[in-house]
Amino acid sequence: MNIPAQITVVEVGPRDGFQMERAFIPTDLKVEIIDLLSSSGVPAIEATSFVNPKVIPQMADSDAVMQRIRRRPGVRYGALILNVKGAQRALAARADAVRFVVCASETYNHKNMNMSIAQSLAALRDVVEICAPVGVGVEPAVSVAFGCPFEGEVPESRVVALAEAFAAMGLRDICIADTVGLASPRSVRRLLDGLRCRLPTCHFSLHLHDTRGLGLANVLAAMDAGVTTFEASLGGLGGCPTTKVATGNISTEDLVNLCDEMGIATGVDVEVIREASRRIQDFLGRPLPSHVLAAGTRRALFARAGEGC
Repeated sequence: MNIPAQITVVEVGPRDGFQMERAFIPTDLKVEIIDLLSSSGVPAIEATSFVNPKVIPQMADSDAVMQRIRRRPGVRYGALILNVKGAQRALAARADAVRFVVCASETYNHKNMNMSIAQSLAALRDVVEICAPVGVGVEPAVSVAFGCPFEGEVPESRVVALAEAFAAMGLRDICIADTVGLASPRSVRRLLDGLRCRLPTCHFSLHLHDTRGLGLANVLAAMDAGVTTFEASLGGLGGCPTTKVATGNISTEDLVNLCDEMGIATGVDVEVIREASRRIQDFLGRPLPSHVLAAGTRRALFARAGEGC
């Protein structure tokens, strides 16, 4: 198995995790959590989204969040957008990068973006035109790459075609998203091998959900295929507003713990992530699905055992 020496962990909890919560998370707490995550060593945080607050009420304070966070040198603060208006708001809020999602399913794209795939690609071109001149990165993602709850199996050719469309716009850092947790280690390896064969100059990252308990197994399969950038969410928070099928993202602390146990460098302090997860768990008043949040790390367990001897 191919084991990388190091990987990059992208924290998406403040956006992808928080957006699913019915109880409005106070702006003060959002800022507190993002600032704590900034101190953990993660190099990139998806801090918010600039979308219609009537659709995603949790993101109604996105401007205030971006204004109030303490920006740490070396950390990239990104935001999800759906169109040029969102990009303009993100630029005004000094986002370092914008995430733009196109779904590999027409049905899902219409339900999620209220656009066809062709319309989304046209909007993405417009976003690139306004972001590139000011040095703000545009990070495209292929959503429902491993299957759609409305259309079923998604052909690999459709995912490849979207990745090729991104590359033709000069966008070579491409995220492949298992939006509703339908991927398996076999399908992850097969799709990534196909993408890297067709687009050898592109850098692919992976966004995984743990809906069926295969999240970390899929991480290992992706590592074996050469992927070294993974998105994760503190506490395993997350889901998808378009469907109730998806549950949380892979937990950031579980991912970091896996890497720590395998000798893979992340630069991330798992205990800081656990503390951030504890704080949001306390606010929400329910246990989050993270294993490491609940049980702690092996190192911490052994340290406590030593203290008791």
